[in-house]
Amino acid sequence: MPVTVAKSAGYCFGVERAVAIAMRAGSGSQAVYTLGPVIHNRHVTQMLETKGVFIADGVENIPNGAAVVIRAHGVPAAAYERLKEKNVRVIDATCPFVAKIHKIVRRESETGRTVLIIGKKNHPEVVGIEGWCRNAFVCESAEEAEALLSAMPELRQERLCVVAQTTINRKIWNNCVKFIKTTCTDTLFFDTICNATTERQEEAGLLAAQSDVVVVIGDEQSSNTKRLFELCSALCKRTYLVSSGRELGTLGLSSNDRIAITAGASTPAWIIKEVRQTMSEELKIETESGESFAELLEQSLKTLNTGDKVTGVITRVTPTEIYVDLGVKQAAFIPASELSDDPTYKAEENLKEGDEIDAYVMRVNDMEGTVMLSKKRLDTVKGWENIELAKEEKTPVEGFVTEENKGGIVVSVGGVRVFVPASQTGLGKDVPMSTLLKQKVKLRITEVNRGRRRVVGSIRAIQMEERHALAEKVWATIDVGQQYKGTVKSLTDYGAFVDIGGVDGMVHISELSWNRVKHPSEVVKVGDVIDVHVIGLDREKKKISLGHKTEDTNPWKIFIDKYQVGDVANVKILKFMPFGAFAELIPGVDGLIHISQIADHRIAKPDDVPQIGQMVDVKIIDINYETKKISLSIRALDEPEAPVEDGEEE
Repeated sequence: MPVTVAKSAGYCFGVERAVAIAMRAGSGSQAVYTLGPVIHNRHVTQMLETKGVFIADGVENIPNGAAVVIRAHGVPAAAYERLKEKNVRVIDATCPFVAKIHKIVRRESETGRTVLIIGKKNHPEVVGIEGWCRNAFVCESAEEAEALLSAMPELRQERLCVVAQTTINRKIWNNCVKFIKTTCTDTLFFDTICNATTERQEEAGLLAAQSDVVVVIGDEQSSNTKRLFELCSALCKRTYLVSSGRELGTLGLSSNDRIAITAGASTPAWIIKEVRQTMSEELKIETESGESFAELLEQSLKTLNTGDKVTGVITRVTPTEIYVDLGVKQAAFIPASELSDDPTYKAEENLKEGDEIDAYVMRVNDMEGTVMLSKKRLDTVKGWENIELAKEEKTPVEGFVTEENKGGIVVSVGGVRVFVPASQTGLGKDVPMSTLLKQKVKLRITEVNRGRRRVVGSIRAIQMEERHALAEKVWATIDVGQQYKGTVKSLTDYGAFVDIGGVDGMVHISELSWNRVKHPSEVVKVGDVIDVHVIGLDREKKKISLGHKTEDTNPWKIFIDKYQVGDVANVKILKFMPFGAFAELIPGVDGLIHISQIADHRIAKPDDVPQIGQMVDVKIIDINYETKKISLSIRALDEPEAPVEDGEEE
């Protein structure tokens, strides 16, 4: 009779992730503990112990300085603080879907909402969720929710936040939501049931309704396994829960039975395989097509080898891993680090569930039931072909700078390492190469040796080509008076060189500012973007003279628009000379207070009266517009105005 194996049987991605993290942690020299079982499967726990990963019942049982793996169910927030106090290395394997619930309840609790968790009391996942909020209640059913609200009627008027244990039965959740909606006045509902759990339960229900026997593989401590068993038992009387193949002999299975097989999310592929082998040997079951049960299951559990190129469908996208359905029982995933060389690449923005993706098999672990994939490494194969073509056709390529060394930088182009010598980075002498790290750059391939896996490129070559093209465009259109926005490239004692788009022009120090400037650095610095205008051209010598100061900012123009002879101004004493004192009328315009105009009595020297930096009132007694000289007087302010003589009024 035919045998049907559930497509969703075995590890869910959260469990697979947790086990893989624990396995990697156990491969080091540091003592490793898990805060409670990583998953509810004693066979996996025993396997992890052989790898040096042991269970600690509490934080107090973990030695100082050890490594601690947070299990897939998650832990309360307080556990992290206690672990921090013990100076341990925390390796967080909390299922991303559980971690999402932690964020929800913490956020809503901080806004004053009371949290109601629909789940199993004392389950480690639920205990962990409770530890991320201030005030929480747990109900396992709609009946318990009704009892709670009857005992505490004040909750009906409170602001509530309702979440679900990831493995709760969807029927229970729906019943709870329906009741709470009709009873409470201000409630936010967050459906946090894992889709994998829902799909697994729905598939198991359909198989159970069509089968004579259902074999559920999993640990009796696993909540989701027990839910599968309960669901299937209600639809198929001959439903059995087994943890290994050794238990099959007591079930009374017959080759005439229509058998369905499913497994909890905490069941690894190697246990499913063991059950398969045992069933095949004891029952000699054949399918309608003539294939043995062993052959049928072998197809669903087909093996992969490191180095294989595979195509799969994306089933989950998280910030850290991408989970892929390859049509095999092993849970396949791509670490975020193996997606792209682009440091800005975000999986959640570029990939979605249902997308088809090509990848390279990096590692197969039958014990864990996992397959690690890499898209980046597969891209590298194509990358070599593109590199060679770019060298042949002299076309530019793009890549991301991944590292710096003494001789230059390394650019990853389609997964291929391209060395760029320091002289070809296009950077100035004083600019560190580290500024290019993680930057996207364009370069030309100058050397390819695939046998030695050596590729050399030049960023500078592209910059020179682009600059040459821009220069031709500038020289074709440039003329005296034209205005540009330019970038200051370098400074000298006599001026600043400014790039106006492929061509450098010189701004003489005298053209930088209307004020007196000793060095260009007083006005601009390298990298500044400034407004300039063309004041001179030499097309034969390819020289351009630029100006930065404009008539609008000319302080002399500002002065003559503001003042005239006879006006009184408040000025700042700048310096003294034997013949008088210089004072600033406005920035950039000074006037002279002659020694004879400082006071109405004879003084030995100018500084006998005012002080440097002092603000004093003066009268403008003369303006020489040609020489731009201004005469000022303090004394004139104290002198009476001359009387008007007879006849002068007419």
